[in-house]
Amino acid sequence: MIQARMEELGRKAKEAARYLMLASTDQKNQALQEMARALTAKSEEILSANQMDMEEGRRKGLSTTLLDRLMLSQKRIEEMAEGLLALAALPDPVGEVVEMHRRPNGLEVGKVRVPLGVVGIIYEARPNVTADAAGLCLKTGNAIILRGGSEAFNSNQAIARVLADAAMAAGIHEGAIQLVDTTDREAANILMRMNRYVDVLIPRGGAGLIQTVVNSATVPVIETGVGNCHTFVDQDADLDMALEIAINAKCQRPSVCNAMESLLVHEAVAEEFLPRLASAMQERQVELRGCERFQVIHPGIKAATESDWETEFLDFILAVKVVKDLDEAMEHINRYGTGHSEAIVTRSYERARRFMAGVDAAAVFVNASTRFTDGFQFGLGAEIGISTQKLHARGPMGLKELTSTKYIIYGNGQIRQ
Repeated sequence: MIQARMEELGRKAKEAARYLMLASTDQKNQALQEMARALTAKSEEILSANQMDMEEGRRKGLSTTLLDRLMLSQKRIEEMAEGLLALAALPDPVGEVVEMHRRPNGLEVGKVRVPLGVVGIIYEARPNVTADAAGLCLKTGNAIILRGGSEAFNSNQAIARVLADAAMAAGIHEGAIQLVDTTDREAANILMRMNRYVDVLIPRGGAGLIQTVVNSATVPVIETGVGNCHTFVDQDADLDMALEIAINAKCQRPSVCNAMESLLVHEAVAEEFLPRLASAMQERQVELRGCERFQVIHPGIKAATESDWETEFLDFILAVKVVKDLDEAMEHINRYGTGHSEAIVTRSYERARRFMAGVDAAAVFVNASTRFTDGFQFGLGAEIGISTQKLHARGPMGLKELTSTKYIIYGNGQIRQ
């Protein structure tokens, strides 16, 4: 039964992808605008479905972090709609000529952007991903099969139904936006092996989900990463700025992958900066776990363990380490970081450039919070995930990352000798 249903989703998606390849920019933009209007018009229906998920989540004892990811509000729905409108306003990457050159024999050889085809996404807890992913795929001419987590099942169903109906009303093929309508894990297992229909699979969630998909899928996977993100406060940092950045990076929304999990502080400013940091974090109910030197500077801090340096807490917990210099900071980040987002606070142009060159991550910040690693914040309209791998896509994946290329060759009768 599940196998047959998944096969049906695959066939519809493949058929829709063939139509979407030829859809005009105006058609796609009109559909995105209709989808945005539908989200706001039917927000009560979506919020009602989300309330069911929230009540079930509380009953199951989901953590505060997960409940925050799961919760929708009128504002969050409006932000989802704004994201779709932003996508409609962006240039269409499909058909863009990446390069073109003429060969000595007169052949004109070029590369153009084309849709990937059918995109599958397996994700957890965050219903806004449903809208972001559907919008990005539609704009880039890709059909999408969505498989959300059981925690957000009702929310995802409501959002996907609203979006698919609006897109079809605007003339988009019915198979363009589809949601797997069961929480049975077998459906996800089948989706991971649907090479006949699915061109690429994107997991978005915790480390467990991502590794399961990477290790189990036969469909090509773009690995989105865990965010063990760091901020390094350099010896030449503006300490007022550093404190504001640290507070924002840790506290503004600790449950997301671009939140700071570890803070590194140069020993030259540690005694001045760390008591201020400790006071600010403790006021905000952040549990601090520190190295021995931090414990000497501010007695009473819990000792950081090896596992703390490796952990994406996604909570009000921060690991803090005093380092002797920039090199030790970079060594620590490259050892424990997950290649997501890293930041330095400094007034030294030379050390900023060295940090940017020496830190291996998808996004490297100078004097700014890691919380900005986000497709919308980067001007991409939205994102389907943040890739921490190095092939094809890296960092927030917007429109161009959801395209491939193909060669186009113009001739006037050439034959190969």
